[in-house]
Amino acid sequence: MTERRYRIRVPASSANIGPGFDVLGLALGLHTTLDVTIQSSPADASEPPRLSYTGEGADEAPLDPYKNLITRVALYVLRCHGHRRFPPGVRIHVDNQIPFGRGMGSSGAAVVAGVLLGDCLGGLGLSDSRRLDFALMVERHPDNVAASLLGGFIAAYLRELDPAELAVTSIPLAEVLPEYPPDAGEAWGLDPPMPPAGIGHVVQFPLAPAIRAIAVVPRFELSTAKARDALPPSYSRQDCVFNMQRVAVLTAALGQAKPSASLVYAAMQDRIHQQYRSTLVPALSDLLASVRPEDHPGLLGLCLSGAGPTVLVLATGNYERIAAHVAAEWKTRGAVEADWRVLELTPDRASLEELPAGALGR
Repeated sequence: MTERRYRIRVPASSANIGPGFDVLGLALGLHTTLDVTIQSSPADASEPPRLSYTGEGADEAPLDPYKNLITRVALYVLRCHGHRRFPPGVRIHVDNQIPFGRGMGSSGAAVVAGVLLGDCLGGLGLSDSRRLDFALMVERHPDNVAASLLGGFIAAYLRELDPAELAVTSIPLAEVLPEYPPDAGEAWGLDPPMPPAGIGHVVQFPLAPAIRAIAVVPRFELSTAKARDALPPSYSRQDCVFNMQRVAVLTAALGQAKPSASLVYAAMQDRIHQQYRSTLVPALSDLLASVRPEDHPGLLGLCLSGAGPTVLVLATGNYERIAAHVAAEWKTRGAVEADWRVLELTPDRASLEELPAGALGR
């Protein structure tokens, strides 16, 4: 019996980056890694994929491949290409570094990992553009999935779809893929719709090499759905212009060889989402206003990461000192216990590579 071995690696992401609500995304140096083994002649050809987990959320992740987000997305991709079921003899070990429910793109990374897994298991050879289409059929926030798929600092948007395409994309895959019914198995959802081509459009911006991210992660979760519900149905022209001006400046300022702290700090201000989500994140507004570059050399700016509750800090030095101060301030101002990590802002995209026999070490 021979085996083929693959490794899939997908970075975490932070979305919005202050004023760039549903537009800007950054890939972060935490990863979801899949080690995939495919047996050429399995003992039981009817056995579904066997899943195992380590790392963040290992005790929460479903091990049933028909209920796990990564393998459900993979099966969706396979079925869109005429593969009705998983190939036999598949083992998947997931090692996840990305905290769940903290605004660091854990579900977006899982969706991208699922698309790459489907590509791998079906031998499909999908392009980046087509991979993005499949990811956006499941996770409709292109800032997260595009950053995880393509790496680096990105801006993304969904194009306007024609009526036929809208009918296709209205299947119940939007936001986070809903739970399969209790009796779900390999006969559930055999004929899913193929994604339209070119759903999302992405541009990548340069990023100063000196910039690191500090993720200050509170010890509680916040669902994206709850954070979305906190937002108003409409905004004033003044607030929209405020954010558009700052998005335009921020995308240029972060790419300068020596980023200006005063410029970046001002450009990371927001009037679209953070003030409304502050009701869900204790002392968020006070924290964002109190930590300033003039008091902390190396600090560029800070914001809510994605929908929260993690606070993302961008800096060019003094990372540990800034991180410890933000965590201490949050505890003082909001009685919030938080951990922190200094992370690379990774240009590395999601990857799928075939490994030599025995390389996984499992």
